[in-house]
Amino acid sequence: MLIFGGTSGINFGIAEGFVARGASITVASRKAENVSAAVARLGGGGGVCGAIADIRDEAAVAAALVESVTRFGPIDVLIQGAAGNFLCEAKSLSLNGFRVVVDIDLIGSFNVARQAYPHLRKPGASIIHISAPQANLPVRYQIHVCAAKAGVDQLTRVLALEWGPDGIRVNSISPGPIRGTEGVRRLMPGGKQGEAFINARIPLQRMGETGDIANLALFLASPYASFVSGAVVPCDGGGATDSIQAAIEAAGAALPAPRSSNR
Repeated sequence: MLIFGGTSGINFGIAEGFVARGASITVASRKAENVSAAVARLGGGGGVCGAIADIRDEAAVAAALVESVTRFGPIDVLIQGAAGNFLCEAKSLSLNGFRVVVDIDLIGSFNVARQAYPHLRKPGASIIHISAPQANLPVRYQIHVCAAKAGVDQLTRVLALEWGPDGIRVNSISPGPIRGTEGVRRLMPGGKQGEAFINARIPLQRMGETGDIANLALFLASPYASFVSGAVVPCDGGGATDSIQAAIEAAGAALPAPRSSNR
């Protein structure tokens, strides 16, 4: 198994879930110190290794794939969860700021999938993208993410269509607010008051945990999901769109007055 963005948040939680069930795993991320820390937290040993790769960098992704295959053999499960985000109104968002998120989320996902294809176990491989409700939900201050994640979901569907005959399944997970992640810290109101604000708008009355996403990823990668491909599967407590939209707009309202941005 190889997971890009596997050193923190949702992606690290997925890595923990697979390691707990005996999977051999490579975690890949841009920063060497984050990779080393994640490998240590996962227990190190012969079943866990790390690779340094920015998913926008073709050579780095290619090297991470070779490293994983050399260590553990053909890739059964490939997860692409690396992403970028920040709050900014469209009228204040520079072209570069828009491009950065699209480059990481969408172009990076294509780069990973395209280069991974020769290394995937065929038949039997499972690719899982980590998407977001913004793929279908128009959210103020999130035009860059809405566009990028919509592209990721279509990438998922087209790859499922083209690579299905090879026995490769491709799916997306669309998480709602997940407690303790960078996304919640950066995009939504903080503290207990912020958590209560979000919880009250989720039908199940709680934010998700990284383990919730890990459990869904385990299912999608398993034989129990052998006929599931091309799906975008929400994991959001029954419909978290209201909570996401309300929380992000509340956080965005506290932003400084609109100005030119090079983010």
